[in-house]
Amino acid sequence: METSIENGTAQGTVAGLIDGLASSRITVVDLTTPLSAATPTLELPEPFANLIDFSLEEVSAYNERGPFWKHHNIHTGEHIGTHLDAPVHWATGRGGKDVSRIEPGRLVGPALVLDVTDEVAADPDFLLDVGHIRAWESEHGPLHDGGWLLIRTGWESRAGSRQEFLNNDGHGRPHSPGLTVECAQWIARESGLSGIGVETVGIDAGGAGGQEPPFPAHHFLLGNDKYGITSLRNLGELPPVGAAIVVAPLPIVDGTGSPARVFALRDQSQAQ
Repeated sequence: METSIENGTAQGTVAGLIDGLASSRITVVDLTTPLSAATPTLELPEPFANLIDFSLEEVSAYNERGPFWKHHNIHTGEHIGTHLDAPVHWATGRGGKDVSRIEPGRLVGPALVLDVTDEVAADPDFLLDVGHIRAWESEHGPLHDGGWLLIRTGWESRAGSRQEFLNNDGHGRPHSPGLTVECAQWIARESGLSGIGVETVGIDAGGAGGQEPPFPAHHFLLGNDKYGITSLRNLGELPPVGAAIVVAPLPIVDGTGSPARVFALRDQSQAQ
């Protein structure tokens, strides 16, 4: 990055970002679902084991155990709420990166928002295909290398109800949108993306266990050093192109995933 000095003022990209934030021309959009015991989490059917939900254990609260402070122990699974999936999370990524080894540069990049809310409203089992991405590219240009494809489905509107968010049909079958096998494979092997982001509880469709291979987003993306983030919100506040995303998981050594705070930087002059 080049930076010039004119009249004592840095004119570089970072200086422009700082000025934009100070003037509110650039806004920070929080894409993260608040994390609490009420946050909807994945429910796997028997005989599979489930992660624990998030909870706080009080250690002290301005009392005899800590007169001047309050603090807690955190109890949570790695893949709870808005979280990042690392390659080592899946069998195809075995031997790949854990959360602590993902390069920071892969966690910051262009935010590319593809809106399929109408399709999902008509069919909660909607699957995004390569044709939808090609149609988006014909309007907005090619996907940026190092970018994150953020799939807006409107699913965040269900986040206040665990039942509606998981959308199980009563027979152990969840219904939520995701990717076709071909789309997952194309993103993993043909695109230069760092990963995808979704509003649902996981990066695969609710019925992905019945696809071949099962859970293709996990299978192909994590097996090809690409990443996924889940349970996003506020994608409607971003333009299709032009915003940037910052994904900030905990750098857990040997971690297969981590709850994350996810932000977007948006120029107010851009149309949504």
